[in-house]
Amino acid sequence: MSGWPTLFRKELLRFWKVAFQTVVAPVVTSMLYLLIFGHVLEDRLQVYGQLSYTAFLVPGLVMMSILQNSFANSASSLVQSKIMGNLVFIQLTPLSHWAWFTAYVGSSVVRGLVVGLGVFVVTLFYAQPGFVQPLWSLAFAVLGAGLLGALGVIAGLWADKFDHMATFQNFVIVPMTFLSGVFYSIDTLPPFWQGVSQLNPFFYMVDGFRYGFFGMSDISPWVSLAVVGLAWVLVSALTLRLLAVGYKIRN
Repeated sequence: MSGWPTLFRKELLRFWKVAFQTVVAPVVTSMLYLLIFGHVLEDRLQVYGQLSYTAFLVPGLVMMSILQNSFANSASSLVQSKIMGNLVFIQLTPLSHWAWFTAYVGSSVVRGLVVGLGVFVVTLFYAQPGFVQPLWSLAFAVLGAGLLGALGVIAGLWADKFDHMATFQNFVIVPMTFLSGVFYSIDTLPPFWQGVSQLNPFFYMVDGFRYGFFGMSDISPWVSLAVVGLAWVLVSALTLRLLAVGYKIRN
């Protein structure tokens, strides 16, 4: 039991040592999104018939920050270890694939939640969204961070250099995040695009997380929880399998 906590602590220290880059920078980026979109659209849009656009935007930005930073944490750590050649020292330890999974995904969840909390605290100066069902928000935040942390491990194992990781992030993670309802309710979309949005698992994370703030969402939070939970199980199972066989880390 002393193995995975050590690796977990090492991963926590890795991102915390450069907190200005890994925590502060994403918070500032989200604040800029809020200032720009909130200022431009506040008087033009109302969501769910009564909710101001700025208040609606806050949980979306928080969840977007959680997802993107959870993915970046595990993916960048593995790619960096490959390039620098220090991954071999972890391979020499008698750590099981479960230990690797727990340490890398667990640290990604922590980073995602820390950044998300920072975004939420900053946005309180601009909007007071409140919490109607806080346990729903917490459940989707942890599940979403765990899912993206596991997906980051897959990307980190697959990538041989930072360009590969950036390709995965720019062409998969970022588009799915921006098209998940962070900046809009899918009720405002034409029926065809509503159907397309519901094929995006990130939509269910954002919509379920937003339900915890307002008690209102585009679809039932139970449906969102089932979709996100199933996605987490499938991605985690694939991650554990790749770690068990040593995909692209054993020659």
